[in-house]
Amino acid sequence: MDFNLKNKIVIIDYNSGNIKSLGNMLSYLGCEYILSNKKEDILSAKKLLFPGQGHFAQAMDNLERSGLIDTIKTSINSGIDFLGICLGLQILFEKSEEAPNIEGLGIIKGEVKKFKTGKIPQVGWNKIQTTTNNSYLSDDYFYFVNSYYVEPLDKTIVSSKTNYEIEFCSSIQKDNLCAVQFHPEKSSNAGINFFKKWLEL
Repeated sequence: MDFNLKNKIVIIDYNSGNIKSLGNMLSYLGCEYILSNKKEDILSAKKLLFPGQGHFAQAMDNLERSGLIDTIKTSINSGIDFLGICLGLQILFEKSEEAPNIEGLGIIKGEVKKFKTGKIPQVGWNKIQTTTNNSYLSDDYFYFVNSYYVEPLDKTIVSSKTNYEIEFCSSIQKDNLCAVQFHPEKSSNAGINFFKKWLEL
């Protein structure tokens, strides 16, 4: 499938994240992409992807060292389609219990909290329940690896919820911003369908 987005899909390179699986998914869908930490590439992209795995503090430190914090904020504020995955969702928030003294990007008001019960991290397939604020997802099983979950102050931006001991926000959607706690690039057909919709819109 060719979405005619050559050199317009940019995966943000901040020396972390699960780049290989995401790249494999895009290649499977026939999409060409570049991996870049250059300001000009990020600001001229049609679609930006921020894959994340690891520690909140390390991710923010890498972004600061790469000089990408203001660039990412500018790109989102300018209307470029942005997809954050896993830690890429969490760093959009103001703060996280994983690193209490570290500020997130603060694009979304709210915080990241740690699961208090159950096996931590949650690893495996879990079902999402979409809300009316959703353009890309279906009520299906997606693959999760997370010890933390986001709690946005504005509940209207929640696009799906999931149960793991508690009901938590598993994705958000606001204007050109989409971010998910699960890994759609590892979620088989459900993930493929999600990426097709996000890439086409």
